[in-house]
Amino acid sequence: MDVAGAAYEAIRAGDWTGLRLLLHPYLHWVAPDGEVTCGRTKVLAMLQSRPNPPDRPSGIELRDGEIYRWTS
Repeated sequence: MDVAGAAYEAIRAGDWTGLRLLLHPYLHWVAPDGEVTCGRTKVLAMLQSRPNPPDRPSGIELRDGEIYRWTS
């Protein structure tokens, strides 16, 4: 499974520890409305507070094998 697929499955399963390992510390999360959340810790908190998982990403950028940019 690719990194984006593994991250998406971790989000759906609520596996925050597993997801953390896939996300770059300086992650840029771009929501469908264009809002950007920066930083792995902030993105994890945002995801944990949502009632439903986000859609699969329309694009990702990897750095050092971790997701650096997630575009919804």
